Amino acid sequence: MANLVTCLRILCACLLLFFPAFSPAFFALYLTGGVSDMLDGFIARRTHTASAFGEKLDTAADFAMAAACLIRLLPVTDVPGWVYPAIAVITAIKADNVILGFVLRGAFVTAHTELNRLTGILLFLLPLMLSFVPLERSAPVVCCAAAIAAIQEGHFIRTGHAGGPESP
Repeated sequence: MANLVTCLRILCACLLLFFPAFSPAFFALYLTGGVSDMLDGFIARRTHTASAFGEKLDTAADFAMAAACLIRLLPVTDVPGWVYPAIAVITAIKADNVILGFVLRGAFVTAHTELNRLTGILLFLLPLMLSFVPLERSAPVVCCAAAIAAIQEGHFIRTGHAGGPESP
């Protein structure tokens, strides 16, 4: 059941690409995807069906939602110039973490840390707040949280505290 909820998020991400940013349909899909992100892990824990596959599917769904939102929102949002290099640096750190997981563990390793969850919440709230909190004020908070979470994730992968076949 939890994986079906995660698949709903992937479907929402795909459908987001067909609706204008900030339209009622966009927000309905966006909110549905956000709620599914909160529910899938809860359902998996409650039904004792959490799995490595479910964690990887959740990560893929998160990536799909983020990519769809970037595709729809960046062209219609006045983004400060410094945000693009910040996103590139964070993406490079996350990519390094993926490579590191494969090198050290021979697997795709994810770390569902509190900082990653906080970053997810901040990223989820960002489009909802754009009409009353300028991006110049909200973006530094989100970028800092994302960078610190990515660095922490890399540390956990290096020390064996992240998910994966050899983790405690």
